[in-house]
Amino acid sequence: MQHEHVGESHSHHGLDHHRLHNLSDVWWNLTTAALYEQAVRRREGLLAHLGPLVVRTGHHTGRSANDKFVVREPSSEQHVAWGKINRPFPPERFERLHDRLASYLQMKEVFVQDCFAGADPRYRLPIRVITEYAWHSLFARNLFRQASAEELARHVPEFTVIDAPRFHAIPEKDGTNSETFIIVNFAERLVLIGGTSYAGEIKKSIFTVMNYLMPFRDVLPMHCAANMNDRGEVAIFFGLSGTGKTTLSADTTRTLIGDDEHGWSDEGVFNFEGGCYAKMIRLSPKAEPEIYATTRRFGTVLENVTVDTVMRRLDLDDDSLTENTRGAYPISHIPNATREGRGGHPRHVVFLTADAFGVLPPISRLTRAQALYHFLLGYTAKVAGTEKGVTEPVPNFSTCYGAPFMPLYPQRYAELLGDRIDRHAPSVWLVNTGWTGGAYGVGKRISIAHTRAMVHAALGGRLSDAPTKRHPVFGLEMPTECPGVPSEVLDPRNTWMDKAAYDAQARMLASRFNEQFKVYEAKVAPEVRAASPRVA
Repeated sequence: MQHEHVGESHSHHGLDHHRLHNLSDVWWNLTTAALYEQAVRRREGLLAHLGPLVVRTGHHTGRSANDKFVVREPSSEQHVAWGKINRPFPPERFERLHDRLASYLQMKEVFVQDCFAGADPRYRLPIRVITEYAWHSLFARNLFRQASAEELARHVPEFTVIDAPRFHAIPEKDGTNSETFIIVNFAERLVLIGGTSYAGEIKKSIFTVMNYLMPFRDVLPMHCAANMNDRGEVAIFFGLSGTGKTTLSADTTRTLIGDDEHGWSDEGVFNFEGGCYAKMIRLSPKAEPEIYATTRRFGTVLENVTVDTVMRRLDLDDDSLTENTRGAYPISHIPNATREGRGGHPRHVVFLTADAFGVLPPISRLTRAQALYHFLLGYTAKVAGTEKGVTEPVPNFSTCYGAPFMPLYPQRYAELLGDRIDRHAPSVWLVNTGWTGGAYGVGKRISIAHTRAMVHAALGGRLSDAPTKRHPVFGLEMPTECPGVPSEVLDPRNTWMDKAAYDAQARMLASRFNEQFKVYEAKVAPEVRAASPRVA
């Protein structure tokens, strides 16, 4: 018999709608404190010094990119960019897997969070997250936007995630690549997740859903952070994992709108989320004080962070489980964050890259054509330690700075960005947070203090009239002066002892850019093609 436990009120749109029957205890919309109690009772995690909940995700310590699928069905088939990222999955196999997952959950406890994606009421999506673990329910409560008691009473989910880490697919029977699966069905408005305890799959599944739905409402969905100054002037920061998106947007001198996922509508920018999911490895109380403080707060969930099981003290420097240690916390943990999650049209657009080849300038200003070029490429580099088997720098291109979560064709997102640049004329900057003085292994990481100084100068308008020089290969306009930054740092070639080696490295990287861009050449305007680097 099913027992229902109510944290706040819950929707009458019940779980039988999701084919879930004969459940044991159903815990609806439990508060943070109640979810802590459940997670500890169920031995899912440890309560650490000063209050965070520390959990482990098992052998999946990051996203399972090869196990994500989109159901190929008539309502979305013509819109989805099918390929290596958006892998098609047959509807009939989805139905069978859904039934088996529902059978697995019979007589088990489940946790339900009814919440929203999208801070703007005009565009927000009512969602439901049904989880096997209490800490996954807390993760969802932290990351999505919580509903008020009044909103819960009339909440009807328009998209649902069913997350069961201990349920495994049978590849030969289910048509999956492994026992793990993340499958999005746009027709049934349902996501099924199994075989992985990595909570980021829940967050990114809903991001994928928003990236599909929002362009049909003339909203540009963006894998970016956003903040604003005291005059309400907004800046957005695009970037892949490890480029500094979360660190640079959590700035004590500016108000944080959000750290990862936003929409840009006719009214301005709005956060999709209600929390942050930050990398924790080697976090510094000096360089990232706001994020560091969240590791000493009740309500924060820490994934794969090492903890002394006796004293319950954290070791943020320990990467023995993974480099991808994570913290999930409500945005209210950041003291200068806006609870409203909204801002005006961006005055500045920043593309972040961690160029491990030491080639790209630490900051440069982009034309509209260059902006669309770099947006479509979405370049950064992988270095040793970030991924199994990576021992030296490897170029990493992720279109729109978020390819794994973009179901539509890249040109659709680029058109929306170009339209907004035309209408609102933001300054667009490319900021390299990677290496200088040589490639990874020879050079050193660009000082975060210098990066902050450059970003502050750009957002404060102090680089608008600064003298510039053009990069001979990439055609980027590089400021030659910036307050708080030595002038020799601003031109990457100056930082290399061996100038010929720099020139060869720049030509090599430019060739990789050109090779990668071939897939878009026939589909973009001539001026965007002309923004390609020149290889002599």
